[in-house]
Amino acid sequence: MSRIRARLDALGVALLASATLSLGTPPATAGEPATAANAPVTAPPAAPPTVEERRLEKAVPQEILRRSGFDSVAPEFARALRGARSYGAAERAVERHGSRLWQRAVDRAQGQGPAGGDLSRDDDRPLYWARLGMTSELREWQAPFGLPDEARGRLLGRLERASRGQDTIHFPTKGAKGGMKRVLLTGFDPFTLDRDIRISNPSGATALALDGTVVRTASGPARIETAVFPVRWDDFADGMVERALRPHLPQVDLFTTVSQGRVGRVDVERHNGAWRGGFGDNENISRTGLAPVEDLASQPQWTTTTLPYREIVAADTGRFPVYDNTSVTEIPAGGTSPVVRPDGPTAGSAARAGGGGDYLSNEIAYRATLLRDRLGLDQLPGGHVHTPVLEFGSGNTTEITDPAFVRNRLDIVAQMRAIVRVAVR
Repeated sequence: MSRIRARLDALGVALLASATLSLGTPPATAGEPATAANAPVTAPPAAPPTVEERRLEKAVPQEILRRSGFDSVAPEFARALRGARSYGAAERAVERHGSRLWQRAVDRAQGQGPAGGDLSRDDDRPLYWARLGMTSELREWQAPFGLPDEARGRLLGRLERASRGQDTIHFPTKGAKGGMKRVLLTGFDPFTLDRDIRISNPSGATALALDGTVVRTASGPARIETAVFPVRWDDFADGMVERALRPHLPQVDLFTTVSQGRVGRVDVERHNGAWRGGFGDNENISRTGLAPVEDLASQPQWTTTTLPYREIVAADTGRFPVYDNTSVTEIPAGGTSPVVRPDGPTAGSAARAGGGGDYLSNEIAYRATLLRDRLGLDQLPGGHVHTPVLEFGSGNTTEITDPAFVRNRLDIVAQMRAIVRVAVR
């Protein structure tokens, strides 16, 4: 009997302990110091919004979201987060809603499904602002389980990749000679938003319009897969470009990075420089110096396009003139001052600007072509194309869109499609 009573007493203690755990750790009583055993469990504070996310509160982004139907994206994501009771569940919600946002933006741009509002379907801005709504929700989310800053950062990284199409690049299996060719194209978010928050980026619009499409060329069909990148120095320093492109460059027949460049012209950039010029990014952060890449000891000052620039320039691809841009800015070997070289860099010079400048458009071209060379793919056609600046109609300084703005974007997208067709041929 004493042994039975002892077992019952032990069982009672175990049940009491289990009940206490299920109800949570009790708070310290008044006047009793909090200890590891009786301190209340508190979630880490939510991260403050970023510079980009704070712009979301302005009237223009809200109008863009409302007039595209993308104003429902962030609230739906927030509800999914509130239902997540573990890190794994949160991870699945991030992946599902991030990929869904990218596909929704692609479908809208390609005329599939409801437009969701009166904003032109070719507009890239709903994707940008809806993503920021999602990252803001994730940053502010008070998880019902422990979510350290590092874990929240991993979720934010997954959301960025999924909502930019970087995780959904899928090409058909390479078949016999003469089969479907494969093209990888990248675009960018809108930028210089403190100058004009209405800005759209035609390279991002091109990525949405061409993702998963097939173009017919004289040498057969070509499948295009795309992704979009942020205008943020630190994401590039963290290796986002290389992580996204490395698995796919050995599979493709051609790649091109694309960004918005000069007014009224298309440029095929011949040379890309290793120098960061420091212009503020979308977080208003400046970075100057050599682009931080893997294996700094072997980092070249310059990389060169392998796109068929002569054929692209000679072809009739659209209303904007196309140039083979060979100009760079360098510090000559033994020199101390930058010099503009219209015909490319000289031997032993230090880069100060590629043909595409010294901002992130030059850097993505530099990183992609450097990766090409380091993978031993020096014969793979690849490089950078700058689109014309996307301009609003004359006199429009306040409206988020107008007929000239839409026509200009559609013409740029159509010309980029034609350039891809010529290049892959």
